[in-house]
Amino acid sequence: MSSSFDVLGYMEKWNELVNEQLRILFTNEQSEPFELYKVMSYSLLNGGKRIRPILCIAGCESVKGDPNDVLIPACAIECIHSYSLIHDDLPAMDDDDLRRGKPTSHKAFGEASAILSGDGLLTKAFELISSNTMKKKFGSDKLIDSISLLSSAAGPSGMVGGQYLDIKADSIEVDSKYLEQIHLLKTSEMIRVSVCIGGILGGANEEEQNALSNFGRYIGLAFQIVDDILDFEGDENLLGKPVGSDLASGKITYLSMYGIEKSKEIANSTLEKSLGFLKVFGKDAETLEALAKFIVFRSL
Repeated sequence: MSSSFDVLGYMEKWNELVNEQLRILFTNEQSEPFELYKVMSYSLLNGGKRIRPILCIAGCESVKGDPNDVLIPACAIECIHSYSLIHDDLPAMDDDDLRRGKPTSHKAFGEASAILSGDGLLTKAFELISSNTMKKKFGSDKLIDSISLLSSAAGPSGMVGGQYLDIKADSIEVDSKYLEQIHLLKTSEMIRVSVCIGGILGGANEEEQNALSNFGRYIGLAFQIVDDILDFEGDENLLGKPVGSDLASGKITYLSMYGIEKSKEIANSTLEKSLGFLKVFGKDAETLEALAKFIVFRSL
């Protein structure tokens, strides 16, 4: 990869385009009920690096697809991510008061409205990706494959299952395999399918799809390990939430199991493993490689 690649410029460009598209989709005054869309927009448009949609876009580029074609699917992925954050913040889950420096949805609008806004974002995501416009653009086969991947990653075989295991971890003795399984399901699966969907809709062949899947799996795991590290030594102003909250609550993380230095070693080795799967793409993997390194080196 060329050291001259401007990964921050790339991320800024696509972050703006994703945000613009999300605003178009969710701040239309014709959307009913308007008050519910307002609650949904509160969390969805509250900043964030848009890592998952940007990985979807870069996955499309890696197989020489047009990244503009996958903007709506990328936004659908972000809707699911935003829904998961709303529900994670609820008193029954992590009971957090702040998200990206602002009151969490249930603090701003009440628990019932927060739950319904999360439900709305989850289902709206599938409405967006399964629309007639998307069907005409990509064809039924690619779209069904993408929707199947997305629903699996968001559900009990992925993110929801990981959250369940995370909650159960409070009452059992957790070993390293259990911890890795939590992270692979809760965080890595949605990152993996973000890259894969971009590839599928961009025209990836079977070998390329497998490579993107493996890359996404390991970079997703590295992403969560780095999040654990940031919870300990990150900048509270940048994170938008208190530092050290996981450790203070007794939550099982890579930090609590391995310590800071070993966690950094594992994040680095996981990054290297992920990058090995990009060789099949040659120079077309430049963006994915840069994004992977950004994900890990934002902390290390």
